Amino acid sequence: MRNLILLLLALLGLLSCGLEKEIEIKLPEYESQPVLECYLEPGQPFRLLLTKSAFFFDPFTLDNPLETFSQLLLSEAEVQIKYLDRTIVLPNRLILDPLSGKVYNYQSEEKVPNLLNTQFELYVELKDGTIIESSTFLLEKIPFDSIVVEKNNQNKARVLTYFSDPPGEKNYYRRMLHFGSLDSLIQDFTTDDSFADNQLVFGTSFDYAPGDTLINTLFHMTKEYFDYYNSIVNSSNLGGPFIQPGELTVNVFGSANPLGIFTGLNFVRDTLIVPE
Repeated sequence: MRNLILLLLALLGLLSCGLEKEIEIKLPEYESQPVLECYLEPGQPFRLLLTKSAFFFDPFTLDNPLETFSQLLLSEAEVQIKYLDRTIVLPNRLILDPLSGKVYNYQSEEKVPNLLNTQFELYVELKDGTIIESSTFLLEKIPFDSIVVEKNNQNKARVLTYFSDPPGEKNYYRRMLHFGSLDSLIQDFTTDDSFADNQLVFGTSFDYAPGDTLINTLFHMTKEYFDYYNSIVNSSNLGGPFIQPGELTVNVFGSANPLGIFTGLNFVRDTLIVPE
C-alpha cells in the first residue's frame, strides 16, 4: 500500500512539471506542378481545365474561395487536340457548365465527334515554354440490359441494374447512382470485369419508396482513367498533411512535369421513378 501511494505521488509530480514541448517539423520544399483534366465527351465541346497544384499549408481564403481558385488557374497556354487530319484549338476562356457544375478554362466551340477507337492527341505549351502531351480514344457505350425494381414486405424498394460485358477483352467501369437529381450522389465506385463472365449487376439496398427518382449512370472507362481515378481516391483516403502522399497514376507527360488525365468519356444514363 505504501509503495502504491509513493508511485501515485511520483506520477503527480511528473504531471505537474509541465511536459508540453513545441516540436518544429521541417517539411520538404514543395514544387507546384501543372494539373490537367480533359474529358472527351461526344456531343460536348472540346474543353479542358488547366490549373497548378498547391501546397497543403498554402493560405486558403474561405471568405472568397473563387479568388483562391482563380489563383490556381494557368492561363495563356496554347492548347490543341488533334484527330484524323483535324487540329482543334482551345482558346483560353473561363466556362461554367450549368448542368454538371464543372469549370473549364480552355474550350472550343467545336463538338467532340463520336469516333470510336480513333486516336486523339493532346498538345499543350505553357506560358513558360514547357510542354504537356498525351493521347487517348473513345470506347463504345455499354447499354443497360435492364433495370429491375424489387420490393420487400415494407414496400421499400431496391434497384438492380444489369448490363452485358463484351467478351474476350478487359473492361473497366464506373457506376454512379444519384437520388432525385445529379446534385445528390449516393453511390460511386469503379470495377473491372474480372468477377463476372458475361453479365454484371449493380444493386442497392432496400432504401427507396414509391415516387423516388434514381439516376443510374454507367461509364465505360479506359484503363488509364480507371487507374487515375483510383489513385485519386486512394490518395484522398490516406489521412492528413503528415502522411506520405500517394502517387497519382497519370497519362499526361512532358517537360512541364504535369499531373492529370486525358481520356474519352462515354456513358449511358437512365432515370427511374420507383413505381407504386
